Amino acid sequence: MKEKIIKLIEEVLKVPAGTITEDTMIEDVEQWDSLAHVMIIGQLEELGVSIPLEEAIELKGMRELLEKAGCE
Repeated sequence: MKEKIIKLIEEVLKVPAGTITEDTMIEDVEQWDSLAHVMIIGQLEELGVSIPLEEAIELKGMRELLEKAGCE
């Protein structure tokens, strides 16, 4: 599931495969703006991963996102 989430995020952000890792911080990815963040949260729901909006807003990096998605 972790790999699926990373692949989905890379597709939404239109970045090359391998760009996003567990250690990626949102602020370090130029394409990961607030609109992209909302799109990612919406796409995750299609995978059956639901992160409450209040928690999604607070996310700082992939490790945190994966924890909220139940992958850690």
